[in-house]
Amino acid sequence: MPLLEVIQTRHLSASIRLTDTTAAQVDQYAAFIHACADDVVEQALAYVFSKDRDFQEFLKTTQAAHVTPTLRVRRAAAPDAVEQAPKKPVAGMESSESLRVQKA
Repeated sequence: MPLLEVIQTRHLSASIRLTDTTAAQVDQYAAFIHACADDVVEQALAYVFSKDRDFQEFLKTTQAAHVTPTLRVRRAAAPDAVEQAPKKPVAGMESSESLRVQKA
């Protein structure tokens, strides 16, 4: 029997909008628990979904199977595709990546 159990999960990228306050708190919580922002959002949603009894009941209905998707999911590139360069920031705005490079 193996000592480790590796569970492979399929991740996808999606685009969501957050208020500036919520986005800042996601980053702050991620720093607080030494995790990345993606993990904070993933675990927070999983927690809410599991604790909401009305939602759990809704999932058992046929209506739940016929929900129209509204989340903007980014389609994954082909496995052998070369990663594209990041988009240029909007005029007057800098990405957090470019800010990190300048600080170093």
